[in-house]
Amino acid sequence: MAEEKYNRRNTAVKRILQEVKEMQSNPSDDFMSLPLEENIFEWQFAILGPRDSEFEGGIYHGRIQLPADYPFKPPSFMLLTPNGRFETQTKICLSISNHHPEHWQPSWSGMLLLLVLFLFLSFWLCVL
Repeated sequence: MAEEKYNRRNTAVKRILQEVKEMQSNPSDDFMSLPLEENIFEWQFAILGPRDSEFEGGIYHGRIQLPADYPFKPPSFMLLTPNGRFETQTKICLSISNHHPEHWQPSWSGMLLLLVLFLFLSFWLCVL
């Protein structure tokens, strides 16, 4: 990651770099995410389709856009993989996203956000 181009004293940059380390040291079997080399405020994620469902074996890619004043403002999420449930390239309305900033908590970590997103997608992909 091109960390040298970012001001490491910036609150958002410090937090993002800390969250990258956390995710790398505690990987999940169900999802992963990393910031882009050229922009640490944009993350790509991959979530596995829910086990024991018709989506098992699928890999769903998406994007998390962190605002410049992260973690004080919430990120946005969008799916990039066609999935039959959510429009691609369209922000997903979640209580942890910029659609509902009134619910956002700066203490929420990137790992928690991905876990919530994984559970949300697992539920909605499997609902009739």
